[in-house]
Amino acid sequence: MTLRIGVIGTGAIGREHARRINQVLGGAKLVALSDVNKASAEAVKRDIAPDAAIYDTGEALIAASDVDAVLVTSWGATHEQYVLAAIAAGKPCFCEKPLATTAEGAKRIVDAEVNYGKRLVQVGFMRRYDSGYVALKQAVDTKIGAPIIVHAAHRNPAVPEQYVTPMAIHDTLIHEIDVFRWLLNDDYVSARVLFPRSAARSHAKLKDPQIVILETAKGTIINVEVFVNCHYGYDIQCEVVGEDGIARLPEPMAIQMRLGARLQNDILTDWKDRFIASYDVELQDFIHAAAKGTASGPTSWDGYVAAITSDACVTAQEEEGQAIAINLPARPALYN
Repeated sequence: MTLRIGVIGTGAIGREHARRINQVLGGAKLVALSDVNKASAEAVKRDIAPDAAIYDTGEALIAASDVDAVLVTSWGATHEQYVLAAIAAGKPCFCEKPLATTAEGAKRIVDAEVNYGKRLVQVGFMRRYDSGYVALKQAVDTKIGAPIIVHAAHRNPAVPEQYVTPMAIHDTLIHEIDVFRWLLNDDYVSARVLFPRSAARSHAKLKDPQIVILETAKGTIINVEVFVNCHYGYDIQCEVVGEDGIARLPEPMAIQMRLGARLQNDILTDWKDRFIASYDVELQDFIHAAAKGTASGPTSWDGYVAAITSDACVTAQEEEGQAIAINLPARPALYN
């Protein structure tokens, strides 16, 4: 059986996922498109999916009888309404982050899925599918003993003037917030934020860099440097200190050269180059699960916990140096 997929939101990421479905991955085809900018949907139809129907609204696409599963890649403020509609229709749904723009919205999705009684939602936290993180998790689970400390960094070469301090959490650290819970099989209990002096390339509405300190229920301490104007490249680092050893996230493959009296290798400058392969693996996983009428990978609960944690981290930014408690409700049995 070929899974028939509809895509809501045909901007950059929606177009890329459409390309994957029709030109890269197996077991699915694109049959429906919707975007508030109809010209965008028409361009995807013309270039990638000539047989796809175009719907005026996401709700109409979800209701279509020939759509088996849905990808929500529209702007964040619309995610909640479309995911809720997909759950109500009983259709598996892949939702790019954020699951919702508020923790309350994410909780409504969790409640709807629990009431439905079956997993239908996969959230687009693609780092869990990155080969480097998968290898790191295997080492953490089987080689280095109980994790004690995590040292990490998320560095971007530059951000636009519109990027302000809270976005360092909601748009940047959000990836670490999810992947560390998965990596450590643990939950957070508190967050603190410290600000060193601002880098010269920052601006008045952005404190950059910053250090986020997360404590987990098992007592692991995580320190994450978020530096979004580092200038030199796109650089993701993670080192886990365990009771028996240390494991580091592998560097992206690069040719090392001895050239011009220097030992050197290239550093990536674009996040898409760093994680491009993980998007393929992530979406193929969704296709396999959706073909069986369900979902796998990061859950609605993961999206909800990420939202709660993000809100706590932003509060910690506003109360620099203070530990802000992260209080999670009981995890529903559906997600155990």
